[in-house]
Amino acid sequence: MKHQLFLLFFVLFLAACGGRENEGSNITPPIAPTHTQTTEIAAASPTSLPVPAITDTTPTPPPELAASPTPGDPPPTDTPASTSTPEPTATPTLTAQLATSINLELVVEGLTSPVALTHAGDDRLFVVEQRGTIQIIQAGQLLAQPFLDIQARVGDDANEQGLLGLAFHPTYAQNGRFFVDYTNNDGHTVISEFRVTANPNQADSTSERILLTINQPYNNHNGGQIAFGPDGYLYIGTGDGGSQGDPHNHGQNLNSLLGKILRLDVDNGEPYAIPPDNPYVAGGGRLEIWHYGLRNPWRFSFDPLTQDLFIADVGQNSFEEINVYAAAAPSGANFGWNIMEGWACYNNANCQTAGLIQPIAVYGRDEGCSVTGGYMYRGTANPALYGNYFFADFCFGTIWGLFPIGGVWNKTTVASQTLMQITSFGEDVNGELYVLDRRGGIYRITE
Repeated sequence: MKHQLFLLFFVLFLAACGGRENEGSNITPPIAPTHTQTTEIAAASPTSLPVPAITDTTPTPPPELAASPTPGDPPPTDTPASTSTPEPTATPTLTAQLATSINLELVVEGLTSPVALTHAGDDRLFVVEQRGTIQIIQAGQLLAQPFLDIQARVGDDANEQGLLGLAFHPTYAQNGRFFVDYTNNDGHTVISEFRVTANPNQADSTSERILLTINQPYNNHNGGQIAFGPDGYLYIGTGDGGSQGDPHNHGQNLNSLLGKILRLDVDNGEPYAIPPDNPYVAGGGRLEIWHYGLRNPWRFSFDPLTQDLFIADVGQNSFEEINVYAAAAPSGANFGWNIMEGWACYNNANCQTAGLIQPIAVYGRDEGCSVTGGYMYRGTANPALYGNYFFADFCFGTIWGLFPIGGVWNKTTVASQTLMQITSFGEDVNGELYVLDRRGGIYRITE
């Protein structure tokens, strides 16, 4: 179990007991034609990239933090160009550098257990409340009426249940489609599509179209992050189903949708189609799977510049971890759970680590107990933060930055003793970042 001190009160991601397995969906979605919205990036091979085997159960990281898990990738560039939407005048020139501190500027307070924040391609901020509502912050003010209220169909009896994720379609301005991830009143994960009404600040709660239901054997480790990737497909993070140690081996089971990153084409097929380059379209696993071997990926994100995928995976007894996977690397990567936890072997009876993707950063119980993933900063308002990936610990309230120097990731504490229960980070249309406090506050990150 995770730290007992936090179990009864507020840890969103710790282990719990009960229930039995009943996972999956009987849907057999079609294989979609080649996606034409954008150029496909990831290769189709399901082969995981090799890494040196670990023979010790004690993690022995390199002198600094682990470099990119993709052998042969070029080292991170220290002076990338900004990908933020330029002003009509000159585009600012930004130089990446190691961030040593941040400030947190209060935007609004008074929300109820906020767990996600995103934008719809404009200046509004959409905040997901775990109870089953989505609120709008416009011009620095919290609007009186929610954008969406589906509390009646959202089950949030347990700490890790509720409305957990929100993603707007890449062409939302034209089609008004958005997607949510929630646990229903039976405790199972639901991925649904909704549509906006003629009022841009009001969704149609009756427009729900359920794409996928994933049965959950326990009431924790539900994942919940959904996001559209740079390829225009919908990515979904699922936990291993809960309890301790992944007792049903969902993380390594390619016939289970739990413990995975899924990838769906929501523009073709009914209720969705499978991208033709998903790794198991020719067999060997569920068609929806993109990556596997995850315990509870509480927040993942794509770097807007490199399109690399960052995944924060909540640990079991000892270690929290951050993973990064290069956009051009093969799909079907295995991130190791429940064979490994962090850099250490977890299942010592079967610790075969060849081919597993290892984390770029790990921290133990002396620094926290439940990782909250964030974003690579690519905004322009805070040049000193450019090129740093920010993440946090829910229990201790610490915020760290990860920055690559010479191909090696360096972890730096940028905010400590925040006294916040950090449930999530968020990103606005300009690439500026936000921190969400479970007690109701939204804060903007500044230098």
